[in-house]
Amino acid sequence: MDWLLVASVTILCAVGTLAVTSATRTAEAPLGLLPARILHLGIGLGVLAAFAAIPYRLWDRLAGWIYGACLLLLVAVDVVGRESLGAQRWLVLGPVTVQPSEFGKLGLIVILAKVAADHPPRRVVDLVRCILYVLPPTVLVFWQPDFGTSLVFVAILAGILFAAGAPLRSLVGLGGVGLAAAPLVWRWMKPYQQKRLWVFLDPNLDPLGAGYSLIQSKIAIGSGQLWGKGLFGGTQSALEFLPMQHTDFVFAVIGEELGFVGALGVLVCFWVYLLRGLRAAHRAQDPFGSLLCAGIVSLVGFHVLVNVGMTVGLAPITGIPLPFLSHGGSALITNLAATGILLNVGSRRRNRSQG
Repeated sequence: MDWLLVASVTILCAVGTLAVTSATRTAEAPLGLLPARILHLGIGLGVLAAFAAIPYRLWDRLAGWIYGACLLLLVAVDVVGRESLGAQRWLVLGPVTVQPSEFGKLGLIVILAKVAADHPPRRVVDLVRCILYVLPPTVLVFWQPDFGTSLVFVAILAGILFAAGAPLRSLVGLGGVGLAAAPLVWRWMKPYQQKRLWVFLDPNLDPLGAGYSLIQSKIAIGSGQLWGKGLFGGTQSALEFLPMQHTDFVFAVIGEELGFVGALGVLVCFWVYLLRGLRAAHRAQDPFGSLLCAGIVSLVGFHVLVNVGMTVGLAPITGIPLPFLSHGGSALITNLAATGILLNVGSRRRNRSQG
């Protein structure tokens, strides 16, 4: 058992629980979303334990089925999904609401790890094969619209291709193709998505509209200074100046209440998580296990980079949650399942004495 990995996840989940509670509690509901958070954590920890116990090679045999199921769920979202805040991203199954795009991230990692392990992307045909698996879920998610998650799928592809030994010139070429396609993507984006990119360059272009979240996020983090205002002592979140404070901007709540020291502690926990994930990838028994870990590291690392970046104005606002901290059952369960896979691969590492 990789206890450093377990410790980092435990701390992140605990801090996230406190931050979500602080961001959502009111006089009428002093516990805020704490009951829902505890329920999500209970389910997620059970999933983590299961994924840590089930031999990861099972996912190799089931990769095609998992990928197909994820695509069907994404199609169902586009057809009968629930719409909220201008996006159609959720499926309502009785009393349960799920976001299939979160599960799709892990499903994409599994299928890409299998394809890249069976056909290392050192030839153009093998590189194209991997890209063809990424295109359907990316298009389906972009259509919801969810530009942030579609970028996550691209980041997973890039991480797995790099870990699988794809030539650097091929990766650079793919990046060039992406830049060349940017004008076309821009035309397909919704007006509010385009405005988010404009206010990233200058939030004062729309200080009471698209730029409002970024301005308030900077105020919250800056007001925390070194040690913060104390747990549950944040004013930006308590007075609801900060939009989406329990989801997209939960890092701003942490920065305001726990200060620079607390925010730095969270980043150190993520740093430990990513390092242990890379260690598991390096010591895996086979290419499939190694690429599974590489995909998970790419997933979590990209989420942290973009989410923290957008709260401090270093990245556009894309609606990407912060792993283990942002409120959301589907995302939390997916991230804990991915952690279970890391623990599983790490516990079955290659015996060096046997070569």
